[in-house]
Amino acid sequence: METINHDNAVHLGRKIERVRHLRGMTQTELGERLGITKQAVSKIEQTDKFDDKRLEEIASALGVTVEGLKKYNDETVLYNTSNVYNNCIDTTSAVGNNHTFNHSPIEKIVEFYEKQLEKERERFESLKKEKE
Repeated sequence: METINHDNAVHLGRKIERVRHLRGMTQTELGERLGITKQAVSKIEQTDKFDDKRLEEIASALGVTVEGLKKYNDETVLYNTSNVYNNCIDTTSAVGNNHTFNHSPIEKIVEFYEKQLEKERERFESLKKEKE
């Protein structure tokens, strides 16, 4: 198993932790998705080198891309959040208030929820098989 050091990573484990927090996920929840314990997730978050296969598993469990995880930084999140907020157009007509929200990455949002739905279906099937 080859270990890759991602040079642009401040600390990959900390990025994983930050993304997990932003997704509103606990270490236990991430551990369940990865099939590991909460303690193992804690160890992952203290590690800064991962092989590509493991990094793909972690990114998938977090619902993000590997590239997004590698390039994650707080400034980008704040910038993107600000841009989404600023791109929301509030228009008022003579008839009343019409609110138009211009969210350009709608395909990304749809893709995200489709992935989440698929994961939940897989989880449901897994639990269903365990019960049988």
